[in-house]
Amino acid sequence: MKKRERIREKVTILPTSMYLSKMHDAGWTLVALEWEREVETSSLPEPPEEVPDSEEIPFGLRIAADCHHLEDDPLETQTLKFLAELIVQDVSFNSMADALNVRDYRTRDGRPWTAAAIFRLIPRLIDVAPRILSGSEWESRKKQLSRVAWNS
Repeated sequence: MKKRERIREKVTILPTSMYLSKMHDAGWTLVALEWEREVETSSLPEPPEEVPDSEEIPFGLRIAADCHHLEDDPLETQTLKFLAELIVQDVSFNSMADALNVRDYRTRDGRPWTAAAIFRLIPRLIDVAPRILSGSEWESRKKQLSRVAWNS
C-alpha cells in the first residue's frame, strides 16, 4: 500500500513557473492554495448568523425517508409503551431498566438501559403519553394491569 506524503511550505515570495515545474517533475501534485490578506476591521462584513445547535430527535421518533419530517420509530415507541405500563405498575427505575434489558431493548446508542437513562426519558414519556396511551390497544391492556395501591 502506498502512503501519501504532504509538505506545507511557508510562502515568502510568489512561486515561479520554474519552481512549480520542478516540484511537479519531482512527483509532487499541487492540491491546494491558501490566500490571506489584511483588511480593516471596520470594513469586515457582518459575521454570518450563528447556526443554532441541532436538536436531538425526540425518543420515539426518527427522520422520515423524505427527510422533511419526523415519523414514529416503532421500536422506540414500543419501548415508551412498555415504560408507561411499568410506571402504572409503580415499578422502580432500577426494575424498569432490568425489565428492558431482559427483553433486549437498548438505548439509542446501543447500550443497556440504566435507571438514570430511564429517569432522563421521563419528560419525553410525559410528552408522548397522551398519544400512546389513548389507543384501543392501551384500553385493552389497562384491563390486564393489576391495580396499584397508591400511598400504601
